[in-house]
Amino acid sequence: MVEPEVAFAHLDDVMVLGERMTKFLIQRVLESRQEELKILERDLAPLETALNNTFDRMTYTDAVEKLKTLGSDIQWGEDFGNDDETILMNATDRPLWVHRFPKVFKAFYMEPDPLDSRLALGADLLAPEGYGEVIGGGERASDLQFLLDQIKHHELNRADYEWYLDVRKYGSVPHAGFGMGLERAVAWICKLPHVRETIPYPRMMGTLRP
Repeated sequence: MVEPEVAFAHLDDVMVLGERMTKFLIQRVLESRQEELKILERDLAPLETALNNTFDRMTYTDAVEKLKTLGSDIQWGEDFGNDDETILMNATDRPLWVHRFPKVFKAFYMEPDPLDSRLALGADLLAPEGYGEVIGGGERASDLQFLLDQIKHHELNRADYEWYLDVRKYGSVPHAGFGMGLERAVAWICKLPHVRETIPYPRMMGTLRP
């Protein structure tokens, strides 16, 4: 994982930074790895489209409605499965930010949406060509009491999170960040059939040692 975290940042900042970072990776690959891309027989047009266009954005609610029109049986409040991400991303030609997910399946420390208490200020970047999530992140809650209530609601052991609570107890600032799955990004950029082909020592059935 690549894990940037930014002080005084909000959900929109996460999506802006994540897009810039993804485009930087694509640009460097196109500039310096043409020979490798030829060996992989990678069609460059989708990468060039992603590089030269603004990534799409869609709320979770709108994404669920679109998935239903595309044949998915997903219901509002359910997390996306791999099939849902594939269906959604086969219908677009560039990366897509899906944001403002139901907080019931997001991390307890995500900031709730001030306009809809059912939602969390999180965002996932989905890659086109049927590939799924390459970035997941969002805005972090900075209110101590909210975090205490969330720990109690999820029946977590408060002792495991005292270090995290101390950061809020003695003062905090709004902050946000994300994690990029590096192997997932490589799988999409190279258009590989499975993410395990990007891992130096993949964990596979029946394999104890590399």
